[in-house]
Amino acid sequence: MPSLIFITALLGALASQVSASPANIAKRGLSLPPLIPKIPGVTEPLADNAPPLPILQLPTPPLDSPPFKVSNIKPKKIGYFWTGAGDNKHADFLVTASLDDDTFGEIIDITDVNTSGNSPHHLGSSLDGKTLVGGGLLSLLKTQDTAFYFDTSDPYHPKFDHSNRGILGSIVDEIRAKPDGGFFITYMGSAVGTSPGRLIETDANGNIIHEWPEDVEGTLNILGEQFSPHGLSVDFDKNIILTSDFVVPITILKPTLGIKKADTLRLWDLKSRKIISTITIPNGQGIQDVKFIPGNKESAALATAVGPGQVWIIYPFRKDSKGNQGVAELLYDLGDKAKDSLAIYSDITDDGKFAYFTITLGNHIAALDISDLDNVKRLDDPEEEQPIIGPHYVKISPDKKNLLVTGYFVQGGDISIVNTPGDYKGHWIDINDDGSLSFNRTIDFEKIFTKTRGGARPHSVVIFDLTDPKKPIYY
Repeated sequence: MPSLIFITALLGALASQVSASPANIAKRGLSLPPLIPKIPGVTEPLADNAPPLPILQLPTPPLDSPPFKVSNIKPKKIGYFWTGAGDNKHADFLVTASLDDDTFGEIIDITDVNTSGNSPHHLGSSLDGKTLVGGGLLSLLKTQDTAFYFDTSDPYHPKFDHSNRGILGSIVDEIRAKPDGGFFITYMGSAVGTSPGRLIETDANGNIIHEWPEDVEGTLNILGEQFSPHGLSVDFDKNIILTSDFVVPITILKPTLGIKKADTLRLWDLKSRKIISTITIPNGQGIQDVKFIPGNKESAALATAVGPGQVWIIYPFRKDSKGNQGVAELLYDLGDKAKDSLAIYSDITDDGKFAYFTITLGNHIAALDISDLDNVKRLDDPEEEQPIIGPHYVKISPDKKNLLVTGYFVQGGDISIVNTPGDYKGHWIDINDDGSLSFNRTIDFEKIFTKTRGGARPHSVVIFDLTDPKKPIYY
């Protein structure tokens, strides 16, 4: 059995080996086999009896998945939920479920990946709907691949295609598809979970081709100030990228002096993939998310400052008093429930009119009318007790009639100081004509998978709307 020292040495060797690698190699990613191969009758007891180690965990293979009854329906609206096994022993998996009114919540298929204990995090779709990629937040702790690719050529029966990992970065977060195929992905930590992380770029086949920044000036930038990119938004028309710095991943693990949070965003030139400037939100204490406002004439973006519980507006083409490009201004304070809520994630309607924010520890979803940025209107009652626990990932349905929210953020277990409450449900919430919300139906993943996988932890979701076969929407 590999010792903790051996595993740590392996990670260190990988990091040092890659630091000397040329920046222009065709494929920068790796995919390594499990350190402990699956041996029937041998590794199952090992997985059950292995105690939690201080940080790195035994890289045991997943337990066999028991049979599960699925449906053969073909709905027009499909939800793909990137889900962790509740017991962290069975394989993590992608749930394909119906979002149609008449068959809502019926499970069409379950697609296992080849490892367990990854803590499935964000999920994204290619623009052609043929590929989904999901990240593993804690894959590094079992020395496993950190990004998992699914073939969705048959949208009702996704197939696990392959997995890989970065060389300089780990801890996969936000995912954005490129028009020519492939993805930009924020890796919040270094190869060993510290700062700096990286902005990963893949080709259309999911191969890692770059780990940005790769120029000297950009590297000095991320070495000089915490670079823990979580949020990611790309304006392909205006040739800019925004990444937002959240927390140093390893500081959520015991022993720790506390979570190291960032106050910054990086503004990038899309064409060169170089950092233009660092934008600071004073006392932001974790800038978890950033998204460009669709249709905004100044390419303004909204960023969430988790510490103070605020929404800031970023003007990427304005300059500050020192001539630096990129200006941040306070847009809206979300109130007491949002302060120190650990996580605030967002989505914005494609007409730029409404914005929604999940307040994880506040057990609340805030709704704002942002059609007039000089007169933002709150559409929810901040004092209302909503029927949701631990909301995090939020996705507006393509027809703007519903909000899909998962009631789960992160539970690192005994080795972590982050274990947020959750209801482990997919909430399908009605969006009223005025942008306000009406809670409606849920998919109870914990109840569905308690007997087969020790429960389920659905972190993120992608929606396919196939209502118009000639114009399918993948979001």
